[in-house]
Amino acid sequence: MSIETPPQKSSRVVILGGGPGGYEAALVAHRLGADVTVVERNGLGGAAVLTDVVPSKTLIATAEWMTNAEQGAELGVRRGESRPADVASEHFVDLSVVNARVRSLATAQSADIRSRLEREGVRVVIGEGRLDGPSTVVVDGEDGTERLDAHVVLLALGTTPRVLPTAVPDGERILTWTQLYNLEEIPDHLIVVGSGVTGAEFAGAYHALGADVTLVSSRDRVLPGEDADAAELIEGVFRSRGMRVESRMRAEAAERTADGVAVTLSDGRVIEGSHVLFAVGSIPSTDGIGLAEAGVELTESGHVRVDRVSRTTARGVYAAGDCTGVLPLASVAAMQGRVAMSHALGDAVSPIKTRNVAANIFTAPEIATVGYSEKQLQEDGAKYVTATLPLARNPRAKMQEMHDGFVKLFAHPDAGIVLGGVIVAPRASELIFPITLAVSHRLTVDDVADSFTIYPSLSGSIAEVARMLHPRHP
Repeated sequence: MSIETPPQKSSRVVILGGGPGGYEAALVAHRLGADVTVVERNGLGGAAVLTDVVPSKTLIATAEWMTNAEQGAELGVRRGESRPADVASEHFVDLSVVNARVRSLATAQSADIRSRLEREGVRVVIGEGRLDGPSTVVVDGEDGTERLDAHVVLLALGTTPRVLPTAVPDGERILTWTQLYNLEEIPDHLIVVGSGVTGAEFAGAYHALGADVTLVSSRDRVLPGEDADAAELIEGVFRSRGMRVESRMRAEAAERTADGVAVTLSDGRVIEGSHVLFAVGSIPSTDGIGLAEAGVELTESGHVRVDRVSRTTARGVYAAGDCTGVLPLASVAAMQGRVAMSHALGDAVSPIKTRNVAANIFTAPEIATVGYSEKQLQEDGAKYVTATLPLARNPRAKMQEMHDGFVKLFAHPDAGIVLGGVIVAPRASELIFPITLAVSHRLTVDDVADSFTIYPSLSGSIAEVARMLHPRHP
């Protein structure tokens, strides 16, 4: 816990970047009495709203609807030849309408954020910002160049998609994930390069929308950084639905053909498709804006080095979000921004505990995690017990024909404290919250097991797994 003397009313805060880390920080700083300016080059909300989280999850919402429609027959829903004559034909996706909705929602969300900031009294400047020392931001905007002096500067710079020199995106056939929302038709054959979170989400989504999909993974399995059981299940689901997965294979190059793309793999094979999406990571947007000259230290990967209250190595300069490399999640960026302003402006603050952060992968089914992973527990040599319950045993899951998924908990064998958990299920992002509470407040498996759940409900499996972990003493 760190408490500093509150600053004078005239404290000036300049925030470079209007994404979740930036705009959440702006709101906190304004409420603490600072004069706040947010500098954003594209639009409020940053990549999270304009090209990443909001657009991708809106697209995935349509894909989820199509996945559910495909499972309708198991629930007695009939279509095709068995439909009555006055009922419309089978479902299909009009991608131009889907992407128009995606862009519209992203634009509306960005406008809402800007309106809220301006209502609160935060000044918004659209332009390119750079540091001129640790306490001055220079902005090249539509109305010329402006110098902004500040007592506190927050860097919320975000990242950009990594681009391979042998596969330069053209926005038409060779794409990054920021360029997908201009497509007018479902790709006949989408090749997705990269099997991390972004690659897996888009591969699953476009397959559900009706595209033929090949997923190229350089690792032994998709989602290599996730729980091994969850990743194995998702890859199995992908394959069972007809997706091709090329494991332990790299894409060396991509080039346009007469009517599509040709992707050269590391074993010399060439895969032809209509489009290719490269999801091979991101690079922090930290070059060329005067960080080193201002005393802001970067890591070898180019991320801004910060401590647990988001301070950089330059006095008065803080950083939040993906540019710090802490955890690439909008929720973490927002928390970093809030913590940074509270610390800088003298409010009480608790350092961020990444162990309490819940994360979700929006595949079908979803994967949600919180707390220690099994890999971390094993690497740390920690004592733990674990229990897993397949989703198919849950009565509500049976009613809804949910076959793929599970609930897994990790706990201390003696104290019974919940150390972490994994849920693979539809809406796992909603189901993980009870486990997040347990991890955050150091609840025991008995605390979880003794709480009432609805019958029938998917959350009932969480309590059941907790009961399976009741400490047994000799």
